Amino acid sequence: MKIAVLGTGMVGRSLAGKFEELGHDVVMGTRDPDASRERILAWHEAHERITLRTFAVAAAGSELIVLAVSGTSSLDVLELVGAETLDSKIVMDVTNPLDVSQGMPPSLTISNTDSLGEQLQRAFPDARIVKTLNTVTASLMVDPERLGDGEHTVFVSGNDTKACDEVEEILREWFGWRHVLRLGDITTARGAEMYLPLWLRMWTALETPMFNVHVVTALEQK
Repeated sequence: MKIAVLGTGMVGRSLAGKFEELGHDVVMGTRDPDASRERILAWHEAHERITLRTFAVAAAGSELIVLAVSGTSSLDVLELVGAETLDSKIVMDVTNPLDVSQGMPPSLTISNTDSLGEQLQRAFPDARIVKTLNTVTASLMVDPERLGDGEHTVFVSGNDTKACDEVEEILREWFGWRHVLRLGDITTARGAEMYLPLWLRMWTALETPMFNVHVVTALEQK
């Protein structure tokens, strides 16, 4: 599959590296490919099959788009890609609306009555936005068995049922997630995004980001 990972930070590199490992045709999108190449030179040399292009060029040739930029730049990045390119494509949104302008821990730029996932879907109604993986650290996104033998939960939100089906298949078959909880339509991304303040405080208390929650129901205990 031809996959565009938009963003070259830790999350983008983790996802792109896994896709490359699985044999997919991966391109990473960035504002300035030359500057990004210099910034991640050692990593890029170890993943030489992954190319760096502008956001628009990377997304144009893709079958799947993974949005892995900062939450505050998400809308701007998809504007650079353009609505025509996004039309009918799955956009796997792993971003969070975090505001670090006042220091740590960050606050949320959006909460309660809206979410970043919803804003992206409203801005690009013909794109198939699926919010997922935003509640775990980057290394766990692509290798859940690194923690508790994989016995923990990842969430999925989206309006398009078939797009959610495809994303769930990626999570299960490509990454190894055994516990995928479909929350519902894109409005349920509010809950997943508002979990981040708690997640950040747990990171501080535990002194590691290598943790996650596992949802257990009464039905499973019968």
